[in-house]
Amino acid sequence: QVQLVESGGGLVQAGESLRLSCAASGSGLSINNMAWHRQAPGKQREFLAVITQGGRTVYAPSLKGRFTISRDNAKNTGSLQMNSLKPEDTAIYYCNVGVGGSTSWGQGTQVTVSS
Repeated sequence: QVQLVESGGGLVQAGESLRLSCAASGSGLSINNMAWHRQAPGKQREFLAVITQGGRTVYAPSLKGRFTISRDNAKNTGSLQMNSLKPEDTAIYYCNVGVGGSTSWGQGTQVTVSS
């Protein structure tokens, strides 16, 4: 069973940056894809970015280069660097990973961007 813990969220002003982290734990982990999603109040969960085990990345076009996903396979950790944050980026941010045929989700970390 995979456990995920996100961290790094908080309250920032528009234009500032945050770096979110995701730590995966569990025996014999071999993480395939690692992705980030977010869910704003009253909205559906939204895909942001995914990174494969080999480091290939795919981003939601709406991000327009503001966010960067990365991972450390040896440590089973990942991160999401978020720059030029906007009030509309306010949401709960979730990490999820694929291990074998299963997908696991963290409990999320709140990001609030004030104008």
